[in-house]
Amino acid sequence: MSEPSTTTGAPDELRRRLGLSDAVVIGLGAMIGAGIFAALGPAARAAGSGLLLGLALAAVVAYCNATSSARLAARYPASGGTYVYGRERLGAFWGYLAGWAFVVGKTASCAAMALTVGAYAWPGQAHAVAVAAVVALTAVNYAGVRKSAWLTRVIVAAVLAVLAAVAVTALTSGASDMARLDIGDDATVGGVLQAAGLLFFAFAGYARVATLGEEVRDPARTIPRAVPVALGITLVVYACPRDRRERRSSARRNWPGLRRRCPRRPGRRGPTGWCPSSAPARPWRCSARCSR
Repeated sequence: MSEPSTTTGAPDELRRRLGLSDAVVIGLGAMIGAGIFAALGPAARAAGSGLLLGLALAAVVAYCNATSSARLAARYPASGGTYVYGRERLGAFWGYLAGWAFVVGKTASCAAMALTVGAYAWPGQAHAVAVAAVVALTAVNYAGVRKSAWLTRVIVAAVLAVLAAVAVTALTSGASDMARLDIGDDATVGGVLQAAGLLFFAFAGYARVATLGEEVRDPARTIPRAVPVALGITLVVYACPRDRRERRSSARRNWPGLRRRCPRRPGRRGPTGWCPSSAPARPWRCSARCSR
């Protein structure tokens, strides 16, 4: 069995400046963002009323993977993440392969998150905004890990404040009904598995915490504690808006006349789904490109 690398004092060694709270916030910043704004909607459409089952399945798989990564990060407290783990446990080739797989996966994840920012901030120029966001965050990361952690705190706080306001408004409204959390006939095994796959992408940011092995103080204790804390908070955040989304999707499915396709309208991009044959009492329930 390979022994963990314990070399210290190397000229290229990173400074250990981050504590437990910093590691948790960085993990939250990597998980809460594109996941809650991009993955939850398609997952809800796929699973229907079985969304919570898909969320639970994704959380279990993510937890098993996350605890494994946390233990490896504690044993090999060096920068590099999966590259270091694969090299130390399996050999140089497997470390090289794992490192490239991690880079490719995180590049795709970065693109998805950047495009999500662009789609929300300026839909007409989503790609330009996405490129600007990547450049700006790259500059912040280049300035140092402490500045990155500070910016992540600000972003996570803003996102949590918005989501908390949405959840409180939804749960305290007169239309709130806990009976809608029951699993209905629309939930299928395939839909739940598809939702779990989509939501696992949202949980995958825990790997970012594992890559901080050379930047946190006492990594053998900090990383194994930070990963489950960040994962648990993310699970709670993802579960809260679910009732609101399910109410909307349930209302759309139950409207009379739901089978008439939305007609093309001047200035619209075209049909985006099914709309009621009569004008809905609340036009916002219909697709934005399909409403009056």
